[in-house]
Amino acid sequence: MKIKTQKKADAGVPLSPGEMESFLEDMRARGRVEDTLDWYRRGLRKLYLFLPEEKRIRRGTLAGWRGALLAEGYASSTVNLFLSGANSYLEYRGFREFQLTGQLKKERKLQPELTRNEYLHLLRTAKALERERTYLLVKFFASTGLSVQEIGCVSAESVRQGRILLPDGRAVHLAPCFCGELLEYAAREGCRSGPIFLDRGGKPMSRTNVTGSIKQLCLAAGIPEEKGNPRCLRKLYLATKANVEANISVLVEQAMDRILEREQQDVGWESPGPEDERRRRA
Repeated sequence: MKIKTQKKADAGVPLSPGEMESFLEDMRARGRVEDTLDWYRRGLRKLYLFLPEEKRIRRGTLAGWRGALLAEGYASSTVNLFLSGANSYLEYRGFREFQLTGQLKKERKLQPELTRNEYLHLLRTAKALERERTYLLVKFFASTGLSVQEIGCVSAESVRQGRILLPDGRAVHLAPCFCGELLEYAAREGCRSGPIFLDRGGKPMSRTNVTGSIKQLCLAAGIPEEKGNPRCLRKLYLATKANVEANISVLVEQAMDRILEREQQDVGWESPGPEDERRRRA
């Protein structure tokens, strides 16, 4: 590793997909297990999305990123794992002074949860107040489980395809009815290509702008302000998905039982009756 000058330190540490893979290969050669490397990869991809356009880590970057992850609903344990990967990357690059030390403690206070009825009330309130963009933002987070950082991936092109392609290669499905609403909104806003959710300056909405608009809607709807954020909407998505998956699991079990019952009638082993048993012994 070359000795860095103060000028290099002030410029920050670049992060790119290629540099991530070089780092992961080095960690693999040092004996890191694949599970650890997977967490490192996921964390660094999240960090890459968080970084400004120049994609450089500087003093205070990880502290700001940690706060953003917590605001998006990630558990303290997950945030600690992501930061561990980022700290290891900085050590690999020879910039330990940019690391963020100290583990987050387990949260004692339960995070507020938005109910399905409250979510629907938010949508009705947004419609009554004619806040179409906020309506779509609320529906976006509650129907995809994505974070604020990924709002820029919602483009006119991706909506026409019915799925959002994320930088890490994942594709997130969009319901056809929601795609229709998004495309109608984009057409009225004159957006034929590129990101749909823009601020007044024509740039992708910032985290502050997104959260602020949802909080204002909560106040108008009479719903606690602390529930007005993408984090709570993401929790609602995860809870709804888990409930659907649990119901599907029950249906699968019932279908398997019916299959086995039909097969039992055809080729099931029949225990001998008393007469059969006497003949067998005779």
